[in-house]
Amino acid sequence: MKVGNMNSQNQIDVICFGGEDWWYHNRGHIDMQLMRRFARLGTTIYINSIVMQKPKISQGKKFLQKLSRKAKSIFTGLKKTDAGFWAYSPFSLPAYHLRFGRAVNNILLYLQVSGVSKKLGLHNPIVWVACPVACDVAIQLKKGPLVYQRTDRYEEYPDVDCGVIRKYDQKLKTSADLTLFVNSYLYEQERSECKNALLIDHGVDYAMFATAERDPYKPEDIVNIPGPIVGFFGAIDDHTSDIGFIEKLADLLPQMSFVFVGNASSDVSGLKSKRNVRLLGQKPYEQVPHYGKCFDVAIMAWRQNRWIEACNPIKLKEYLALGKPIVSTPFTELQKYRDVVYEAATPEEFAACIRKACSEDGPEATAKRRQKVAQDSWECKAKLVLEELFAKAQTLPRISQ
Repeated sequence: MKVGNMNSQNQIDVICFGGEDWWYHNRGHIDMQLMRRFARLGTTIYINSIVMQKPKISQGKKFLQKLSRKAKSIFTGLKKTDAGFWAYSPFSLPAYHLRFGRAVNNILLYLQVSGVSKKLGLHNPIVWVACPVACDVAIQLKKGPLVYQRTDRYEEYPDVDCGVIRKYDQKLKTSADLTLFVNSYLYEQERSECKNALLIDHGVDYAMFATAERDPYKPEDIVNIPGPIVGFFGAIDDHTSDIGFIEKLADLLPQMSFVFVGNASSDVSGLKSKRNVRLLGQKPYEQVPHYGKCFDVAIMAWRQNRWIEACNPIKLKEYLALGKPIVSTPFTELQKYRDVVYEAATPEEFAACIRKACSEDGPEATAKRRQKVAQDSWECKAKLVLEELFAKAQTLPRISQ
């Protein structure tokens, strides 16, 4: 395996086809976090998410909002971010469910990405794929290692052509020099399909979350909300969050305030109508710990589906780094954390666990939760990847803290 663009100072370059858009999504995702670290070693380009969902004009205003934010991202062009890497949104058609659309997009994508790569002087970069529809172009660009980030079942993502995404997934697993997993269940199921598979789990910005409470600052829109506060931060999406479940929770615990920090793509009108529920919207990533430190209990009320079955939410480790009691519905990866998380399958059980979490919380429990993830920094995860990619190299690139 070739080792990418690596000079005598151990410089490496990376092209990452990201699963999100740097300019408007939550910046805590694994691909963004690892690219922050790799950017310290050379030149990294983060290709903002390529649209793989079928367009739904029937959504009206919602469709126009999506179109507007993606257009704004595209017109931003190639720009250096404060994370140290370059971000770029190539133009493509929302037509990966059509054979002709896929062919046109592959040509457009290759021309645009190879163009910005030459502009920045990349020659043999690591090509990283978090967005499956970039498969063919990534393979075409490959001169150094190819890494496939299999952290979600994108074939289960809403409004995609499941068959097309499955084909890309299979092709990437057999073509990639390294396929990364963060979910043990998915890793055990699919490792035999890969040329080389590695289970790395997720990381956490431990220092940022663990030290937030030392700062007296509290955001204005949460500071006066009466406690106890039952909180959640992250996207509220139809395929992940069980809105009906949460509505029942709010009714079962009328004396508690339910606070949600994040963008809501699903219908939350029922939640908004409840007197003890506050939806504060999406906040900058650096602000999230300061909202989370105001929670008395952190929750994860997930739908039971194939997407959640293979998930490993980063917010679990962020909640633990904050030291907060956590109540969650079941999912496979949660089994590793049963000593520090309350698990409940029904709204009634969940409400009882929230009450229990409030009554049992204390300094010792807080310390135990933080200790559970204290060694799981993103620097450690980036090092694991580099050790696998550069196993035969004489020296290993070192990521500064």
